[in-house]
Amino acid sequence: MKRATRTLGDTRATPRPHESSRFPGKILDELKDEPQGSYPGTTNLVGGLDLSPRYKWIALSNTTLGVLMAVLNTSIVLIALPDIFRGIGLNPLTPSNTGYLLWMLMGFMVVTAVLVVSLGRLGDMFGRARMFNLGFLVFSIFSILLSITWFHGAPAALYLILIRVGQGVGGALLMANSSAILTDAFPPDQRGLAMGINNVAMIAGSFIGLVLGGVLAPVSWRLVFLVSVPFGIFGTIWSYLRLKDVGIRKHAKIDWWGNASFALGLVMLLIGITYGLLPYGHHSMGWTSPFVLATILGGIGILFVFGVIETKVDQPMFRIPLFRIRAFAAGNGANLLASLSRGGLMFIIIMWLQGIWLPQHGYNFSETPLWAGIYMLPLTIGFLISGPLSGLLADRFGARPFATGGLVVAGLSFYLLEILPVNFSYAGFGAILLLTGLGFGMFGAPNQTGIMNSLPPDQRGAGAGMTITFMSAAQVLSIGIFFTLMILGLASSLPSTLFHGLVAQGVSQKVALRISHLPPVGSLFASFLGYNPMGALLGSSIHHLPHSTVKYLTGRSFFPRLITAPFGKGLHEAFDFAIGACFVGAVSSYLRGTKYIHGQDILDATVI
Repeated sequence: MKRATRTLGDTRATPRPHESSRFPGKILDELKDEPQGSYPGTTNLVGGLDLSPRYKWIALSNTTLGVLMAVLNTSIVLIALPDIFRGIGLNPLTPSNTGYLLWMLMGFMVVTAVLVVSLGRLGDMFGRARMFNLGFLVFSIFSILLSITWFHGAPAALYLILIRVGQGVGGALLMANSSAILTDAFPPDQRGLAMGINNVAMIAGSFIGLVLGGVLAPVSWRLVFLVSVPFGIFGTIWSYLRLKDVGIRKHAKIDWWGNASFALGLVMLLIGITYGLLPYGHHSMGWTSPFVLATILGGIGILFVFGVIETKVDQPMFRIPLFRIRAFAAGNGANLLASLSRGGLMFIIIMWLQGIWLPQHGYNFSETPLWAGIYMLPLTIGFLISGPLSGLLADRFGARPFATGGLVVAGLSFYLLEILPVNFSYAGFGAILLLTGLGFGMFGAPNQTGIMNSLPPDQRGAGAGMTITFMSAAQVLSIGIFFTLMILGLASSLPSTLFHGLVAQGVSQKVALRISHLPPVGSLFASFLGYNPMGALLGSSIHHLPHSTVKYLTGRSFFPRLITAPFGKGLHEAFDFAIGACFVGAVSSYLRGTKYIHGQDILDATVI
């Protein structure tokens, strides 16, 4: 083995003219004294470790297990929510309990979005493998705690939300450092394949969780959390024994002011978005609430202060100069927009299947969570096919054609979903889901590979954390946008539809008027949870109706058919937004430029 050496003064190492804008002066100066990382089969210049060629696969299997476990726990809760709330004796559709429902859905994502940058930076400072291993341990401990609550009702819901936040800390440790560990372990011409497999685990985990939650939750809601424990314990031990810190470690002072302002600003912003979905006064949503406006505007203001702080401190947690690297900036822009388009997709499709399509095709409401996960499998299959393949091809041809093309395909699939009848034929629906999976699979691994390849070796943890922050925050924002558009669509036509539908079945006009003026968010969450809310909405007036009418109103056909047209209007609004986000994201992806790996035009890589 030999290492070819070149200096910045060597004309052979001069960046090409079209590449010069990609190497900011400050980063170039830092790179002069940077040791170049090593890859499996070479001697590590940082730690003096002699790693076998198998190490990269050890790193891949470790990070894939960690990411799979973290993401699976997000989706498994989505499907299991009805059984969880039944288990703790709380009705999630009662207006006073809607906040618990929202935080069970979004608390994990909020804490992940807030912490990943800081935890990625800590990985750069103290070792990515060490932080990743800690993530397995933290995740396992809080998974056990989630399954052993002895509370009941609202205290139990609050306990679960708080412990989910702790579990989210473990998930953030895993996700913040996984991409950086893979980038350290794999040579540039194999990173796309590695990211593809890792990305497939991330996406597949979200859909595996849907099926697994549908199977386990009816048996016991506690199994939903316990299922992760054996994998967490195995991952903790295995990563401790086999995972090594082979990347460049750069010790630095912790940016306390930056961490505090970023966390506070982002938490306030995401809390405002979450509570904006709840009714306020006589309004169907809370976007005019003083509390919501104060938290959103205050959060934006604090994030602006955070940006100023990061330009003043010597060792910031958020490396703003990295955005001068075109491949990093454009890739993150595309990632943000793709997450905005995709984040609310799963919620919309679950509502569509559980609240409307499955009941109309003979499935009882109690069965819809499991079957919703099964009927969404074509989406996972699309990811499984295109994720590793596009990552492998991106190693050779660069990220731009696949990431850009993937978002175009995803945008077209959203258009096809929009023109599909609400009561569709499954063959067409399944084919469109497959196309959607293929599109996002084409985008994910190449885009992540392009971002990680653009980063200096000692900034990979922070850069990966920034990328996941954009993705996680965008997913929470996406849920808020999709829910808002759906509620607006329902609010415009659902009251009239409910009123006339109930009166036609013999319900008194007074009762029908009261029900029709209830906030549509209740009907939306009922669809999402697979509930038939008619029995609860009718209340004591149900006793004044004939038995056959009651049976029909509370059966599996009346409510789904009643909300089909209003729901379809909301779907159109949501998919229009998703289409626009995909196509703008495709433009951002195209602007990344051609294939680029940080430092390849400055210093030669190791020659074996």
